[in-house]
Amino acid sequence: MANKKDRILLSKKIMSQLGKTNAEFSLIDEGDKILVGLSGGKDSLTMVHAMREQQRRAPFDFEFIAVTVSYGMGENFDKLKEHCTKYDIKHEVYETNTYEVAKDKIRKNSSFCSFFSRMRRGALYSAAEKFGCNKVALGHHLDDAAESYMMNMIYNGQMRALAPKYRAGNGLIVIRPLIQMRERQLAAAAIDNDMPTVGDEACPSMRFDVKMPHARASMKVMLSEMEQKFPNLFVSINAAFHNISDETFFDKERFSL
Repeated sequence: MANKKDRILLSKKIMSQLGKTNAEFSLIDEGDKILVGLSGGKDSLTMVHAMREQQRRAPFDFEFIAVTVSYGMGENFDKLKEHCTKYDIKHEVYETNTYEVAKDKIRKNSSFCSFFSRMRRGALYSAAEKFGCNKVALGHHLDDAAESYMMNMIYNGQMRALAPKYRAGNGLIVIRPLIQMRERQLAAAAIDNDMPTVGDEACPSMRFDVKMPHARASMKVMLSEMEQKFPNLFVSINAAFHNISDETFFDKERFSL
């Protein structure tokens, strides 16, 4: 068991927001066994430590296990494993053949993000079944939700964001404990605590001649520029996601008449 000096101390703001989001959407319940997707990036690393601290503080018992998906291309997760061992975080690497499958599926100069996202999500669902988990926790934050909303509206003509909680087709409950936090909060936590973050070298797309995901990058730039003009932009976006007047849109099924 990790002793107190080996605990990563996250900011009060992060833990407070985690608690509020959990209470608002009932993300974690008594007796849950949760698979936490641990890619090794700043978001997922901060999430596992926030979940570990929440486990200590919560007035009820729940379990979680951090799972890292291996794409089958010889990734080295030794530092991530050592980090989890040091902080008493249960951790498993789930092996897949995603890299080999991608060789046949991805065409030259094609987009790869949605493909690898689907494969990774499917692997996490399979791992959850293997380890007896009833929920899967993903590390998406408010910036991700805002970018997804703008991408869906501009490119797909759809009003769609990222739900804090939903049921997957296989019955698993998927939760996003960080969904009301800012990306910069999570980045600061990872830097301040010298977390061993995994970079783009672990992404299989780096080994293919494929297009970079310009759409999300463009949304990130656009939102950043908007935030410079409107400093409370993300506060308003978070509020807007809570206050949806669906009868004001062009969907006759939603008219209140």
